[in-house]
Amino acid sequence: MKTILTINSGSSSIKASLFDADGSRRNFRYEHLRDHAPAFDQLMNDLHGHEPDIVGHRFVHGGEIVDAARLVDAAERTRLEGIVHLAPLHLPGNLLGLDLCRQRFDVPQVACFDTAFHSTMPELAKRLPVPQELGLRRYGFHGLNYAYIASRLPELIGDGARGKIVVAHLGSGASLCLLENLKSTDTTMGYTPAGGIVMGTRSGDLDPGVMLELAKRYDAAQLSDIVFHHMGLLALSNGESSEMSELLVSDNAQARFAVDYFCREVRAAIGSLAAKSSGIDALVFTGGIGEHAASIRREICQPLDFLGFSLDDDANRANSPRIENTDSKPVLVVSADEEAMIADLCRGFAPA
Repeated sequence: MKTILTINSGSSSIKASLFDADGSRRNFRYEHLRDHAPAFDQLMNDLHGHEPDIVGHRFVHGGEIVDAARLVDAAERTRLEGIVHLAPLHLPGNLLGLDLCRQRFDVPQVACFDTAFHSTMPELAKRLPVPQELGLRRYGFHGLNYAYIASRLPELIGDGARGKIVVAHLGSGASLCLLENLKSTDTTMGYTPAGGIVMGTRSGDLDPGVMLELAKRYDAAQLSDIVFHHMGLLALSNGESSEMSELLVSDNAQARFAVDYFCREVRAAIGSLAAKSSGIDALVFTGGIGEHAASIRREICQPLDFLGFSLDDDANRANSPRIENTDSKPVLVVSADEEAMIADLCRGFAPA
């Protein structure tokens, strides 16, 4: 077994994990960054001389490819640069992390793609109702964590893992995925990570007429900034916060409105996916909100008894791995771990 360093380099943060050859793991996090280079220098110090044999990077978008991971050579680096427009909020930071690691480690670099897990979706889920010659389709995101969840489900619920399962990845970015036989068959995010349900600063799906109206009022750069940084929970709370943890403790009526709006959207997405699949067999919560906000899980699930889901209040408050009542279908809380999936993908590229 080789030593693997995983990197999740965002626009203002870096998450890293070192998986040592002895099976141990160390996690590192650097936040509120304006300059990534000093953070990578700090990571070098924090590694205390432990050199990885391979470095794996989370890439939010992989474009049209279906490969879960690719070794990054000059041609692949150029290809990745050419798809930045598909995820302009995420890919620049992903590429910066790749480049800074290539400067510091003379080892193979592997790009691992969030979009690849959704390549199994049927055409009915991939197509958008726009002229096909435009080349636009639904890609789906959060795939590395959905792949990780899928890998864990057999040990968590046995043979039921191969049923119809909705996974709700709820954080500052949020989406849901329908798994059938442990593969993605539908998801809420679309052409970009701005689509689907409402998020921290992103609206999710909007009436196209709203975007046409906004395009009359703002130039392209201004509109892009609004779409990715000024919508979602931040807008619904009248600018109070995009962070669910802050909204939950606020006395502001608009903060409560934003919370209720979010829960209603998640419920609607669960119901939609259940209708598409003629019912679902289990529900999984993951991501920062999904794992830690018991009141959000409760509000989402309260009206879902018609689908066979109800929560055990004590288990839910304790953030237990299983939070359903005895007469309910399984409801799970599973910690997100993109890093573990990236490390697993890298093992296929590690030098002998």
